[in-house]
Amino acid sequence: MVTVTLLGTAQDGGRPQAGCQLDCCSDLSPDKYRYPVSLGIVDQNGHGHLIEATRSLADQLKLWKHPSIHSVALTHAHFGHVDGLGLFGKETLNAKGLALYLSSSMQRLVEATPQWNLMVEDGVFVPRPIAGGQDVLLGEGCLLEAVEVPHRAELSDMHAFIVRGPNRSLLFLPDHDRWAATLAFHQSASIRAWLKGMEVDIALIDGTFWSADELSGRNQNEIPHPPVQETLQSLGKRHADDPEIHFIHLNHTNPLHEEGSTQHHEVTNLGWGVAQQGMTFTL
Repeated sequence: MVTVTLLGTAQDGGRPQAGCQLDCCSDLSPDKYRYPVSLGIVDQNGHGHLIEATRSLADQLKLWKHPSIHSVALTHAHFGHVDGLGLFGKETLNAKGLALYLSSSMQRLVEATPQWNLMVEDGVFVPRPIAGGQDVLLGEGCLLEAVEVPHRAELSDMHAFIVRGPNRSLLFLPDHDRWAATLAFHQSASIRAWLKGMEVDIALIDGTFWSADELSGRNQNEIPHPPVQETLQSLGKRHADDPEIHFIHLNHTNPLHEEGSTQHHEVTNLGWGVAQQGMTFTL
């Protein structure tokens, strides 16, 4: 049995977000806190594997309750997805020999960043480049496949990952620019066709913003994430043969954080889901 646990549902800044004085971050009880997106995978030998290294690693490991980590995979270089890399060093976890799955451009960034490169030289991480369309055996009964997607590439490119177990497969797509760009890149006619072509049973997809209204003064087309409203318009109601789709990477302003919101009900009434921190999938 391969299991995947969602260790965070928030965008890079988490919730509450530093410096936010809005109602969405004010007086939040601890049960409303949300960590940046990350996955914890356990293969059939009981070995643990992480996708993303966030600064909330300590809390996420408590949530996961898995004692051993054998590898880490990174989707891209944006802050909230990599700012926990240093926690694997001698000052904290003192890890040794962890496979680090990343793209070639992400590897170049690691090598050019003194702190991260020192960790490679000290043997904390062993970089293992993985390209789009390539898969690697992550652990017993568990394949990891990289899927390149367009996203802001100031420092590195962006790869989603498919985790394939013995019975089911899960897509982890926390970031991409817009559906039009992603579907054109993969020469797919629709979201459904793309997911079907990849033989995905579960998709955790970019739901950063509900709408452009969350970013005052910015045109919707300038936002490098597909608003959830736009995704729902493309998908409509869930069909019987559709994969599960759950929205992740929610900005602190996103009303989907609140289960009682009109927006949350709109998603679930169409048959889709809003991901919950700590939810586990069996593959």
